[in-house]
Amino acid sequence: MKYLVLIYSNPTSWAHPTFAHSEYYRSAVPAERDEMDTQFGDLMREMSESGELVSATPLAEPATTRVVTVRDGEMMTTDGPFVESKEQMAGYFVLDCADIDRAIELAARFPDARFGRVEVRPIME
Repeated sequence: MKYLVLIYSNPTSWAHPTFAHSEYYRSAVPAERDEMDTQFGDLMREMSESGELVSATPLAEPATTRVVTVRDGEMMTTDGPFVESKEQMAGYFVLDCADIDRAIELAARFPDARFGRVEVRPIME
């Protein structure tokens, strides 16, 4: 089954990997930053080697987003996104896992889960 893993973050500058540009990462001691970098690299290798990583895509900064709506046949665009929190969607991964428990296990290992949010959603096929 495929799962969409959405990474939400509030980095100080919009670059990737997102976690490396967060206040959490920047305030960590060098050994903690090295550990996060290593853990992320290990996670990417594991998912790639197991075939669970289908794709991953970082997103451009939220200020470049446009929201499109059509009402009464009229198209409107607004700058966006507008959400209720400081965190914005920074990127996503598509995983092909045996079940949602495995997808959650992998999602919990993303460094972003320590300070932002990581959402797991099944993909309808």
